[in-house]
Amino acid sequence: MSKILLEVHNLKKYYPIYSGLFRKRVGWVKAVDGVDFDVREGEVLGIVGESGGGKSTTGRAAIRLIEPTEGEVRFLDRDLLSLDHRQMKEIRKHVQIIFQDPYSSLNPRKTIGESIGEALLYHRVVSTKNEQIELVVETLKKVGLSPDGMNRYPHQFSGG
Repeated sequence: MSKILLEVHNLKKYYPIYSGLFRKRVGWVKAVDGVDFDVREGEVLGIVGESGGGKSTTGRAAIRLIEPTEGEVRFLDRDLLSLDHRQMKEIRKHVQIIFQDPYSSLNPRKTIGESIGEALLYHRVVSTKNEQIELVVETLKKVGLSPDGMNRYPHQFSGG
């Protein structure tokens, strides 16, 4: 059996509801309430559901782009909820969300190569322009795209 990479247990994200002149908390919006899942090596997780059902919030809370209200999140057996900002930045080199809609995920003014390459430089995965180009090409090949795709803009790809 393959190794568990990501474990999410009892994940919750609540947003307070305030009302009145003194902004008293009168309740909670339970955007995510008790989500559990594991992702094993070699697996891909897709989260589906109706609009407003908490899919994006689940992903963002799982990798702490927003702070969860409660729950347990482990990546390679490390407790993500106990890590500081610097440690989370290191983890995000290995864990990312890919949203289905390329128009909200990718900058329309940048080529695919620029978008991917920028992240590689930001996370210091590469240190030279040549390394950056080589890794972008390798990444595109891994996901079944032609290396020529690095010079295309998001709107030039099929949304299917």
